[in-house]
Amino acid sequence: MRVTKFEHATLTLVDADRTLVIDPGSYTAPLGELQNVVAIVLTHEHADHWTPDHLDRILGTFPGIPIYAPEGVARAAAGYEITVVHPGDIVEAEPFRLKFFGGRHAVIHTSIPVIDNVGVLVNDELYYPGDSYAVPDGRPVRLLAAPVGAPWLKIGEAMDFVLAVAPERAFGTHDMTLSVVGRDMGRARLTWAVEQGGGEFVVLDPGDSTDL
Repeated sequence: MRVTKFEHATLTLVDADRTLVIDPGSYTAPLGELQNVVAIVLTHEHADHWTPDHLDRILGTFPGIPIYAPEGVARAAAGYEITVVHPGDIVEAEPFRLKFFGGRHAVIHTSIPVIDNVGVLVNDELYYPGDSYAVPDGRPVRLLAAPVGAPWLKIGEAMDFVLAVAPERAFGTHDMTLSVVGRDMGRARLTWAVEQGGGEFVVLDPGDSTDL
């Protein structure tokens, strides 16, 4: 399975010539020529994780593919057919097996309502938490997409999240709100955290890929 990071929060996973798209949002450039997209996962309703433009572009080429997302997305994206998922759900979008965790977005501030958010574990190998620190149950995570910067993120909490998951490898995501200096500082802190469990930090810039 090949994992490709795009700007900010967007990932594609390709396995057996089929593609899963995760969180194509407003800070991400058009994804270009995708091949055989079988599903889209939206972790939550914030615009940096989905936009109508991205959905329309993908669905225009691959009509009828399922969009898996929590209830908040179904309300925010009322013009789209959303398959609502909850923490604990497992769905198959061949060749991808998706397990969902968490349920709530991390707190930004007491004045801002907390919304629905799901983390997704793909094929028991890659875990992406969306905007949360939800830790997946089960076998060790081979590759963790770890948020680096956000209004809700304190780097010490992000480090604790990586320590709790203890993945074999991790890379930074959710990083377009940071300067280059801030991004590299965050990457360095997450490198320390993943190495405490014997893991490795992988530097992925937009368009870079790694294989599982």
